Amino acid sequence: MKPVRLVIFAKAPLAGFAKTRLIPALGQQGAADLARRLLLQTLHEALNSQLGPVELCVTPSAADAVWQTLHLPKAVRLADQGEGDLGARMARAAERVIAAGESVLLLGTDCPQLDAVQLQQAALALQDTEAVLVPAFDGGYVLLGLNRFDSSVFSGIAWSTNRVMDETMGRLKQLEWRVKTRPALHDIDEPSDLKWLPTFAAPDTL
Repeated sequence: MKPVRLVIFAKAPLAGFAKTRLIPALGQQGAADLARRLLLQTLHEALNSQLGPVELCVTPSAADAVWQTLHLPKAVRLADQGEGDLGARMARAAERVIAAGESVLLLGTDCPQLDAVQLQQAALALQDTEAVLVPAFDGGYVLLGLNRFDSSVFSGIAWSTNRVMDETMGRLKQLEWRVKTRPALHDIDEPSDLKWLPTFAAPDTL
């Protein structure tokens, strides 16, 4: 079985920069504070899953001072997202990890339901398939796991729409890859999603 790397995509939890669609409900600082909690919760669960290396793929650059203020664990590797749309950024990360002989689990920080057990189950599903997806109820996905790389999985996708999951599945079917789909989870993007926000178990710092 190939080793698994968890690559978490995250924006810095800065007011007016992160979780902007929640600003009408929470205000700029409130949205940023929630982004910080979601980020720390995701890292907490990723580390607890004990699946393999945990990489935080960030914007702005990993060299930006904001990342030092979060006091991230030494076990978490920081990497830059780089330029381009979300698809281009994820494609670069996936290609790099898979070329190094690892499987990759790509995820964001918007889904607090994506806990250590969910991550372990996704990694288990990836053992005998090319791809695994955890859909979001809004039509996107909260996790994409891959054993192989093809740029078509990421290019020309209508990101941040309710077509992301269907379009991605279409690309995987065109490639004739074996795909496993896990049960859908709720992510926290819009004010109407706040009802799915759990009481956080993770500490304010890691």
